Amino acid sequence: MGVMGVYSAPAKINLCLHVLGKRADGYHLLAMAMQRVDLCDRIRVRLADGCGIRVTCDGLELAAGEENIAARAARLVLAEAGQERAVDISIQKNIPVAAGLGGGSSDAAAVLLALDEMLDLHLGTERLMELGLRLGADVPFFVFGRPAWATGIGEQLEPLPPMPAVCYLLVHPGFAVSTAWVYQSLRLTISDEVANLPRFSAVSAADLVSRLHNDLERVTLAAYPQIDQVKQELLADGALGALMSGSGATVFGVFDSFEQASLAGTRLTERFGWKTFPVRPLP
Repeated sequence: MGVMGVYSAPAKINLCLHVLGKRADGYHLLAMAMQRVDLCDRIRVRLADGCGIRVTCDGLELAAGEENIAARAARLVLAEAGQERAVDISIQKNIPVAAGLGGGSSDAAAVLLALDEMLDLHLGTERLMELGLRLGADVPFFVFGRPAWATGIGEQLEPLPPMPAVCYLLVHPGFAVSTAWVYQSLRLTISDEVANLPRFSAVSAADLVSRLHNDLERVTLAAYPQIDQVKQELLADGALGALMSGSGATVFGVFDSFEQASLAGTRLTERFGWKTFPVRPLP
C-alpha cells in the first residue's frame, strides 16, 4: 500500500552575493543574503513497497547516465533510514532551469523534507541540512526554510532580521547560464574576510536596494549583455533597484507592491517576450 504527499519547492533570490575566496577543493567561499519567494515547483512523492527511485519531470532532459538531484536526495534519506522503498517523484517545473533561482536545489530539499515526514524519521533540520550539503551548496538553505545570511560555501546559515515588505519581479530573458562556467571565469581579486562585511539588514525598501550586490554580475554581464538590458528596463519601469540573482540569467526588480511588479511584468513580456514572474517573499 503506497502513501503520497505533495510539496512546494520555492525559488530563491540572492539579495547580495560576495565571493571571498576559493578553497583547495575548488568550492568558492561566499557571503550571501538569501530570500525564498513564492514561485514554486510542485513535487509529488509516492512511497510504496519494493525498491527503485523514479523521477519524472516534463520538459527536463537529463544527460545519459546523469541522475536527477531529487533522486539523489531520495537515495540519501533511504540510506540514512536504512530502509528500502520504491519512491516515485513527479516534478512540475515552474521555476526556470539554470536561472540563478536554485530550482534544482529546492526540489532536492523538498524531497529530503518530504521523505523525512513520510517515513516518520524526525531527522531534524540540522541533519537534513548536512545531507543536503552532499547534494549541493544551496540545498541546506532550502531545508533551513527562512531568509538567511549564508557563509562558508553557502552552508553556514543564520536567520536574517525581519525584511521590509517589498515584492519582486523576476525576469528571465530566455537563455540558461552555467553556474560552473561563471565561477570558473571569475577572476578573484578579493581578500576580504567575512568578518569585515557588514551583515545584511534592511528596515526599509531603500535600505534593501542600497545593499543589493552580486560579485558574479561582472562575469555574466560581460558574456550576456542582455542581462544588463533587463536591469535597465526594470529600473525604467519603476523598480526601486534591480540585480541579477545567483549566476544568472534571472534578474529581479524590487517593487513597493505586488500590483506594480505585476504591471511591469506584463509590459516587459509584451515588449521583449521575456518570461516574468511577480513574486512575494516567503517569511
